[in-house]
Order: sequence, then C-alpha cells, then structure tokens
Amino acid sequence: MPSDEVDPRTDFVPGLRLGRMLYEEEGRAIVESVVPRESYSAAFIGKGSDVLGYDAERSTDHDWGPRFQVFLHPDLYESTATVLDGEFRRRLPAVFRGFEVRTRGPEEDPAGSATHLVEITTTALCLRRHLGMDSVSDLGVLDWLTFPEQRLLELTAGEVFHDPRGELALIRGKLAAYPRDVWLYRMACQWQRLAQEEAFAGRCAEAGDFLGMKVVAARICRDLMKLSFLMERTYAPYDKWLGTAFRSLACAPRMLPYLAAALEARDYAALEPNLAALYGLLGELHNTLGATGPMDCSPRRYISRPFVVMRADRFANALLSAVQSGDLRRIPVRMGAIDQFIDSTDFIEHPETYRKVLALYQ
Repeated sequence: MPSDEVDPRTDFVPGLRLGRMLYEEEGRAIVESVVPRESYSAAFIGKGSDVLGYDAERSTDHDWGPRFQVFLHPDLYESTATVLDGEFRRRLPAVFRGFEVRTRGPEEDPAGSATHLVEITTTALCLRRHLGMDSVSDLGVLDWLTFPEQRLLELTAGEVFHDPRGELALIRGKLAAYPRDVWLYRMACQWQRLAQEEAFAGRCAEAGDFLGMKVVAARICRDLMKLSFLMERTYAPYDKWLGTAFRSLACAPRMLPYLAAALEARDYAALEPNLAALYGLLGELHNTLGATGPMDCSPRRYISRPFVVMRADRFANALLSAVQSGDLRRIPVRMGAIDQFIDSTDFIEHPETYRKVLALYQ
C-alpha cells in the first residue's frame, strides 16, 4: 500500500483530497485520451460539504464519493461528452482508495449500467445551474442580489486542478467578493434586520414570554453572525455550517463568549448585557471598515423603554448613504439580497425561481 494510501475502515479521507487523487491518478489520463490537454479544465467545486471542507465520515452516506468535474470547451462538449462518459464508465476502477467509484443505475432499474460520480459539463452549464446565468462577464448590481451566498461559496470554494485557459480562475475571481456597492447595500440591509427586532427580546421578557425572548435572541445572534461574515467580506454558508465557518472569522474569538452567553441566558437580565456587548463589537468592527464616517458604537435605550439596543437603523442609514449605484438607491424597501429575506431551501436552490426575484428590485 502506498504511503499516502488510507484504509477507510480506520481513517476518513476528506472528499476534496480524494477527488484530487482520483483526478491525478486515474482521471487525467482518461480525459486526455479523449480531448486535448489544453481544451478542458478540472476542479472540485459546487454543492457538498466536501467542497467546503466540512465533510466527515457521516457525510459518506449520500452524495459523496471519489469525484471531480471536467469542464469541456463548448465546441467539444456536444461531440465528446458522451464519449468521455463512456471512457469513465469503462476505465475508472470500481473502488479507489477503498471507496466505491462506480454506482449502479436507479433503484427501479437494478440492471442499469454502472455509472460514476465524475461530472462532465461546461462553465456555462455550471453557472446556469448555480446562478441562473450562462456567464459572469457582464453582471449588474441587481444580478448580484439574486445570488444566494451559498451558491457563490460553492463556486469559489473547493479547488481547481487543471485550468490551462484560466476560465475557472476568471469566474472564481469575478465571484470572489461582492462589488463595493453591493457589499454596502447588503450590510445596510443586515443592520436593518437587526433594527427590526433588537427591542423584541426585552418586550417578550417584560410580557413574561421567556420562550419568545430566547427565540428572538437566537434570531438576533444569527443576524449578528451573518453581518460578521459580510464585514469580513467572506461568504456565509447555509445554517448547518454557519457556526463552524464562523469560528474561522477574525472577530470570532471576541464574539463567541457573548454569543454563547446570550443563547444560554435564562432571563433578560442575563441576556441584555451580552447582546449589548455584541452590538458594541460589531459597531467597532464597522468603524474599521471605512465604509462610512465614524459611528457611535455605544448601545442605548429604545425610545423610552428600558431595553438597551444599538438602534441599528443608524448604521443602515449611513451605509445606504454611501451607496453610489442608482439601481440600488432606487430599490423602494430595504429588503436586501435574496437570502436576506427568503430562507426557503426549496426556493433558493433553484435558479429558475430565484432569478425571478430580479423583478422586485426593478
């Protein structure tokens, strides 16, 4: 057994590493027996915890295995995709590094031919599947508002193995971060979400609804975490991995103790100082960005009520004033990007539906 061979009975191999090895040791030769080396790219991107580097042995029970993507030049795709698929079916080993490569056909067709997990596609097909667009060469600011963060993360995480024409590098570079005005607008709308609910936890507690208080507190903590990703110009993953990814942020060491204490608080007296500390930390971080003039970061009372809040709408107003794009400034309400006001997975996983949101901004 080679020195880097791993016995899956005792050791888990992360999917990204496994995919890289499959491409280098088996896939490259198969692809280049069908198409010229300069006419394709290969990568490990897209959906899956393994692309984000969060997979574990538990992940292997579905949609996981030795895999990668081959991106063919569009002029070759129609004529060679089927041929290349046939070569993969014929030449890929049934098992690679102890993990099953070939899978059977659909359950309803047990006699179906064995297939594989290597995806054969083009950059246009990949973009259409994730963003509902064939190209990223001419994106408008409103287009960016229809892209869920998770979809952007899937296209910019993972690893590119082979990209002789630089097509994947160009796409990933274009999508690596929000344009400045989109960034300012998203941060403004995230502060606005906080403004909408920051006084609710105290009101729930005053009414004797401590369950409601904790639910609101959890929502506020989630919104603060999402704002932290925006401030550090890092895409936030969907909720399963939100806490895991949050720990890698520069602000996490200071925020985590207060987040934990806020979520564990049994009454408002224990909750309020932790939320106030979090507001202050995010206010300080805001001032380091230079996105607006200096803001007063001290929490304050909500109107005449005895609840300490940030009055987060102050930050929203300042950020919106800094936005230069007329298209963004003309949006009639502060609804934000698609995943700031819609969190239905069934909706935002389908580009043909979430691209329709574009009409709301126009």
